[in-house]
Amino acid sequence: MNRLILSAELVERGATRYTPAGLPALDLSLKHESEVIEDKQPRKVVMTIRAVAIGGITRQIATLALGQVASYAGFIAPSRNAKGLVFHVTEVDA
Repeated sequence: MNRLILSAELVERGATRYTPAGLPALDLSLKHESEVIEDKQPRKVVMTIRAVAIGGITRQIATLALGQVASYAGFIAPSRNAKGLVFHVTEVDA
């Protein structure tokens, strides 16, 4: 199963663009900070992840303020240029 749920801060949101199929798309940058337990030891996790929202979800994400923390859900896929991975956001709970 390819499913990711991430609590993150919206740190960057590009302008709305459109896919070749005519769907609205937003490029995002999400920052996550937390502490997790790995091998019984606490570990601080700080990361920024590239994300994209396509379709109807773009309207909801467009209303979020930069700096706002929300819960994002979706899946991970290769980027279009095959350089790294992109988080495809399909749900937001602000």
